[in-house]
Formats: sequence, structure tokens, C-alpha cells
Amino acid sequence: MQQRWWFPVLLLAACAPAAQARTLGKLEFKPCALSSPLMPTVVEAQCATLQVPEDAKAPQGRKIGLRIGWIPAEQDASAAPDPVFMIAGGPGQSALDSYPQVQPAFAKVTKLRNIILVDQRGTGGSNPLQCPEPEKALNTDTAQGAADYARTCMQVLEKKADLRDYTTGDAIADLDAVRQAIGADTIDLVGVSYGTRVAQQYAATYPAHTRAVVLDGVVPNSLVLGNEFAKNLEDALDLQFGRCAKTPGCTAKLGDPRERLNALMRTLKDAPPEVDFRDPVTGQARHETLHAGDVAMLVRMSAYMPLMSATLPLQFAEAAQGRYDTLAATASMIGGSLSDAMAMGMQLSVICAEDADELKEDPAQDGSLLGNTMVDALKAQCAVWPKGTRAADFRKPLSTDVPTLLLSGEFDPVTPPRYGVEVAKALPNARHLVLKGQGHNVIAVGCTPQLLGEFLDKRDPKALDASCLDKLTYTPPFTGFYGWDP
Repeated sequence: MQQRWWFPVLLLAACAPAAQARTLGKLEFKPCALSSPLMPTVVEAQCATLQVPEDAKAPQGRKIGLRIGWIPAEQDASAAPDPVFMIAGGPGQSALDSYPQVQPAFAKVTKLRNIILVDQRGTGGSNPLQCPEPEKALNTDTAQGAADYARTCMQVLEKKADLRDYTTGDAIADLDAVRQAIGADTIDLVGVSYGTRVAQQYAATYPAHTRAVVLDGVVPNSLVLGNEFAKNLEDALDLQFGRCAKTPGCTAKLGDPRERLNALMRTLKDAPPEVDFRDPVTGQARHETLHAGDVAMLVRMSAYMPLMSATLPLQFAEAAQGRYDTLAATASMIGGSLSDAMAMGMQLSVICAEDADELKEDPAQDGSLLGNTMVDALKAQCAVWPKGTRAADFRKPLSTDVPTLLLSGEFDPVTPPRYGVEVAKALPNARHLVLKGQGHNVIAVGCTPQLLGEFLDKRDPKALDASCLDKLTYTPPFTGFYGWDP
């Protein structure tokens, strides 16, 4: 993965005190530093590699080295015996590379517990299935183009991997191999986004080794990844753009955000403009064509984060005046970061094995921002991609007495609160918290880190005093480049 902000990262790493090599269970760890793109934060950790068979049915065949990170508990001598496994999202994100972004969420947890990070096979340092020129995956306008890109990627990756062996089922077997290697009898699972699918599948398969579960951005086992992306985004945009109508002066200054977006998309489809802008990462001058797909991607990813979505009405108003440079610069930054962070080959191995046969177009979404383009693209890609297997009971809801805490953002455009409601129905010892005005992945928002630590200590979700979340406020829309009106 390309590392940005390299100077402060290297400087901080150089100034950090040297950590000592450590042993946990049967694994030998060495000091390492974890960092994320576009973030200057460096997290000191211990890293190790565990060799596992690529194909569990052929243990003598090709091996995969699973990259493992360990954040030791602050009270090392009296650390709790149950480590916390943080499982990243995507599918396709590296747990080690994404941890610095959520590190504040674990401030209370690390006082007593070790944090274990495992790069899921096909991501990060675990035989990554990253397609060449990943930015092209975001710029395929047709199903045929998406299939051609998948075929090219497949031809490259098949030289080092059997693409059928990179499913969620394979991943949970890896997690349990790591659990055994570090000598833990039970573990706590903290799944983020797609990681909540992994956590639920692990808890169902290895109930005796699951002590507690936290699901942040809940993906029900019944969900077919891809089918509801368009609908969920429309619902989130209605809520987020609705804040402009409720904010004094917003529509008067900027117009109706939805009408502005619709007009912008028509313009970009009919006559995409040439735009001069300064690259927000490199600072270099660029000249690019702004396409409708660029803005659709920008809006979708901005909707994950309320602070980013708060800037959209202003950017649409600027575009209505023929000024596209801010849109182009923001789309470039988000697109580059996304393509760097996601192992597209691993994502296809997961979706094509677990969801492809149930992907369906929704005629009701034909006029939406995303329409059925993502479904059509995935179906075309999975028609050529090698497919693993999905467990017979894969779609069965997780039903367990294991204490479970579910977290949702009110404005989440990909895993809306109704998903958390659905999953909680089958969990008698669970509690679902919905965070006001928040988007996707809320584990580090407000007092949630405090609640997370308390939950993992006491494992009593219904006794949590979550009144501190009432202090969360909505992010007002930006009405100028200075921010929102006072």
C-alpha cells in the first residue's frame, strides 16, 4: 500500500522508543510500527507471521503467511486472558493498516487486554490479492469493462494464489489458528463493517471460544453484499441532505442539495467538463475530465462520514456555477485512498463465493444515484472469477447467548440501523445502540470507547449507561468554505 505523509511518519517512527521482541503463546513477535494512509499517527506494536495452508484440504500444499499485529495491554503483567481480535472491513481492508484510524476506540480496552490484529488472507501482509492499477476498478463505466478488469486481475493473481480459497469461511479458520497459536482459550471479537460478517460466522462456528462480540456497522448474515447499496445510499442522502432544509440559510445560500446533485449528474453524463485543480495529496497541478462516476463515488464515500457529507451541498452549489475544481480534487483524493486501501481481488473472492448467485437488479433503483451499475458490474465480474464455497448455514442468523454489543450510525449509507435491529432479534443477550447523526463505523465516536471498554470488562450490554451518547449533535452543512454559519 502506498504510504502518504511519509515524512512525519518516518520522523515519528524514528523518535519512538524501541520496543523489545516478545513471545505470545507459540509465536515470536518483533517490534513494528503501524500506520495508515493520509494519517500521521504511528502505533507501536509487535508483529509476527503464522504460516497456514492456503487450502485446508491440502495441508501439505501452498502456505500463506498471515501477518499478525499485537498491541500489548498497558498492565502487561496482569493482562486479561481473553485478547480482543479487531476484524477489519471491506471486504479487502488490512486490519494492521486500518487500526491506527480506530486506535482511540480501544483506549480503555488496552488498559487490561491485548489487541490482536490479523490481516485477513488476501489483504495487507497476508498474500495480498491487490489487482494491478486498482484505480481502474473505480473507473469502469460498463459491465463489460468491469468483467475485463476482473479477468486481467485474475490472470495476474492466479500466479500466486488459488482465488477460491479466500472466503469468509477460510478467514475464520485462520482466526482460530491464530487463537490457538497465541494460547488463548476464549477471545473477544470486534468486527467493523464486513468484519461483522466475519465475527458472526466465527461466533457461530466456534462458540466455545467466543467470550463477547461487538458489531460496528452491522452486516446481517442474510444480506447479499451489493443488492442494497443503491437503496441504502438514497435513504442516507435523504436524511443527510434533509439537514440543509432544517439549517437556517442553507437552502437560501446553496439551493436544494438533491436538486443540485441531480442537475450535476445530468450535466456530467451529457458533457463531462475538463477541470484544472491542484492534487490535494501531492500539491501538483492536474487537468482531468470529471465524470458522473467520479461524483457518484465521491457522494457515496462522503456519506460514510457526516463531516465530509456536510461539505457536499456547498460543492454542488459551486458546480452549478461552473466551478468543478473542489469536486474534482476531493474525488481524486478519496478515489486514490480507497483504491490503495482495498484489495480488490480478495473482495471479489469473497463476494463471488458468498453473494454472486443471489445478486439481483432492483428496477426501483434505476433512477437513483448508483442505479444498478454496481450489481451489474459485480455479476459480470463474478461470471469470470473463480468461486469458492459458501457454508450451507451461512445465511442463518447468529443465535447465541454470548454477550453482544451492536453499534449503528443514524445516517449510515451502507449498513443502516435496521440491519442492527434485524441481527439483535436473534441475540437474547444483546443491545443495539444507534448514534445520532453519525455515519458508517462509529466505534470511536463520542463516549463509545468508554462503553466498549465497560462492555468487554463486564459483558452486560443491557446494564450499560449509554446516556452519554445523548450529547452527540448533528454536523451542520457547510454554507461557505469557512464551514457552517455560527
